[in-house]
Amino acid sequence: MNLWRTNKYYYIRLKRLRGNPPELAMGFAIGVFIGCTPTIPFHTVLIVLLAFLTRSSAISGIISSWLISNPITSLPLYYLAALIGNAVTPYELNLEMVQQVLADISSTATIQNKIAIIFDLGYESLAVLGIGGIILGLPIAVLSYFSSLYFFNFVKNKKK
Repeated sequence: MNLWRTNKYYYIRLKRLRGNPPELAMGFAIGVFIGCTPTIPFHTVLIVLLAFLTRSSAISGIISSWLISNPITSLPLYYLAALIGNAVTPYELNLEMVQQVLADISSTATIQNKIAIIFDLGYESLAVLGIGGIILGLPIAVLSYFSSLYFFNFVKNKKK
């Protein structure tokens, strides 16, 4: 995988987006925020819903979510979210718990048993990752809003 080529591809995709720079930047920030939360199966749905509610760009949000939450960055993001969640919630999520669940999942054959094992991990782990992801995502989303606003204004002014 050529990282330089991938970065250039996403740069061009963001540069070609049409719309008002504040709307594009708000969509970008929403995508970054949702990308930091552990809601992988629902990223696109949440981004489109929040973009609709805030009247911002859903496409910009989806692209930024791909940038922030991908196979390379997911593990460090979830690790940071777990560290933050362990610090601010009364619950604890540790590596031994996750390893035990992964071992149990790989040893069972049926999908129903695998789903039951994941749900047995409990709401506590979801609370740890969810709250940690929200706390991690908020400052990153604010920074990404202002940096992408600068970027989209620069692109708009350059086109003039």
